[in-house]
Amino acid sequence: MGATTAISADKIKAARLEEPKMRDRDFADKFGISEGQLVAAHVGEDAGENATRITADMDVLMPALTRLGEVMALTRNESCVIEKIGVYDKFRSGEHACLIVNGEMDLRMFPKHWKHAFAIEHETDKGIRRTIQVFDAAGDAVHKVFMREGSNHDAWADVVKELRIDDQSDTLVVEPRAPVEDAKGDPEQAQRLRDKWDKMTDTHQFLMMTRKLKFNRLGAYRVAGEKYARKLDPKAVEPLLHKAAEKDVPIMVFVGNMGCIEIHTGPIKRVVEMGPWINVLDPGFDLHLRKDHITEVYAVRKQTKRGDAISVEAFGADGALITQMFGVLAEEGAAEKWNALVAELPGAEADAAS
Repeated sequence: MGATTAISADKIKAARLEEPKMRDRDFADKFGISEGQLVAAHVGEDAGENATRITADMDVLMPALTRLGEVMALTRNESCVIEKIGVYDKFRSGEHACLIVNGEMDLRMFPKHWKHAFAIEHETDKGIRRTIQVFDAAGDAVHKVFMREGSNHDAWADVVKELRIDDQSDTLVVEPRAPVEDAKGDPEQAQRLRDKWDKMTDTHQFLMMTRKLKFNRLGAYRVAGEKYARKLDPKAVEPLLHKAAEKDVPIMVFVGNMGCIEIHTGPIKRVVEMGPWINVLDPGFDLHLRKDHITEVYAVRKQTKRGDAISVEAFGADGALITQMFGVLAEEGAAEKWNALVAELPGAEADAAS
C-alpha cells in the first residue's frame, strides 16, 4: 500500500481549536485523520500541548520506561480499552514478539507495528499530563503510557531527551489502514479441522493449526461445531462479567490490536454499565467494552496439558476480535468455577428467540 499525503499541522491545529474538549480519537475520526497525525501536529508546540518524536524501538524504549516508575498502560481496539497500573520491568526482547510479564503488567508486543512514538505534555485543568504514545503505519494507536501522580516525574525530561530522535517534523505520512480479514473457513474441511484440534496440547498451537488449513480464528469457530466452539448470545459477555465479580472468580482478559495485546489476570470486583459501555473499574485495572459492537460470541474449548482451556471470545460486525476471556488454570479450583460460569451462558438461540 502506498503512503497517503500528510495533512499540514496548521490545518489540524486550526480544526482542533474548534473542538478543544473532544477526545483525541473522536476528533481524529471526525476530521478524517489518524490519531497519530493529530499528535504529530503538536511537535515542538509550547502552548497547551508539546509533543516530541521519540524512538519506537522497544529495545531502547522499554528500559527507559522502567525509570518512570509506576505508570498506567493502555491498549485498545475499536471496541474495547484495557488499562493496567504497574512498572515496565522484566522486558524480554524478540524479533517478532516482545514481552513484559511481571505480575501487574502482562504485555505481548509486536515490533513491526511500532512505527511512530511521541512523548507528550498536555496542559489540563489538573496540571500537566505526560504520556508516551506509540502508533502504527496507519497512525492508529498501538499502545499508550500515562504518568500518574506517583510516577517518577523527575526522570521524565531525561527519558525524553534520551529517546528523542532527529526527525522532529510536525506532519505524519500514514499508510492506508489494513482491512480486517473476513472469516476464512471451508465447511468441507470441518472434520479435518476437528481432527487437528483434538491433537492440540497448548492454546498457542491454535493459530498455526488454522493457518495450515487456510482457516482463520473466526472461520474455524463458525464451522468446528459446538463441542469445540459453542456460539453464544451476543449479550453473553455482560452476565459473564457480573457473575465473575459476584462469585469472586478470577479471570484472564485479553484486549489487543495488531501491535500489542494487554492482559489482566485476577479477580474483578466492580462491574458498571454506562450506556453502551460495560466497565470494570477496579484498583489497578480498568476495562471499557462497547456492548453494542459485539455481534458474535463463542465459548471455545482448547486442550492443554493442564486441562481444557475454555475461553469466551467476542467479535465485531467486521469480524475483528474484540476481546478474549479465559479462566485461570494456574490457580487451584479457579478453572472449574470459570468453566461452570461459561456453561451457564445462553446460547445464540436465546438471542434469536428474543
